[in-house]
Amino acid sequence: MKLLVLGKGKTGSIVADFARERGHDVVAFDEHDTQDSAALSPENLRKLGVEVAIDFTTPTAVIENVIACAAAKVNVVVGTTGWYQHLGKVRELVEESKIGFVYGSNFSVGVNIFFNIIRDAASAARFGYEVKIIERHHEQKKDKPSGTAVTLHKVIQESSGADAEITSIREGDVVGTHTVLLDSESDTMMLVHDAKSRRGFAEGAVRAAEWIKGKKGFYEFKDVFADMK
Repeated sequence: MKLLVLGKGKTGSIVADFARERGHDVVAFDEHDTQDSAALSPENLRKLGVEVAIDFTTPTAVIENVIACAAAKVNVVVGTTGWYQHLGKVRELVEESKIGFVYGSNFSVGVNIFFNIIRDAASAARFGYEVKIIERHHEQKKDKPSGTAVTLHKVIQESSGADAEITSIREGDVVGTHTVLLDSESDTMMLVHDAKSRRGFAEGAVRAAEWIKGKKGFYEFKDVFADMK
């Protein structure tokens, strides 16, 4: 498959490498390449033969990238977070252009298993446990709280009704650590997911691109995860 990776940062570079390991033909653009609108023009994307684009750029770049890919009828996977206030607009664009689209706050298999664990553990709130979320990331991370923390908050709220407090920490080169504390007068439970590297995000994003190839519609990564063997 011909993949376009948008973003040559830490995660985007690993996405490109892993995609090549999976046998895909990869072209990568960063913000310097796309300053000239011709790079993401329908004519250029068709010339390159791009089938799916994977976005790991910045929150401010996502919408324009999706608009450009939709105009060229290129399916899109977005791993960038911090743009979800525009979800409604993107859904409309996807439906109008009839492309396939996958987004997610975290493409790691481990984190998606973690979401399921937290969904069950959050039932403790009904027994008087206070629920808190603590997330730590590298200093350069653009959004705060992280998209994963926001998803954890949603999972907890939907499964128990609890409004979990989120604490965000930005320091060093931390890949991503998410801790959920469930505290009562009798005991404390602490559940942790600690990412060792960005490869887990990259693997999930490439698998999502393989899954969305040839499909139409608006999906979350949890839909892909449910199909993964």
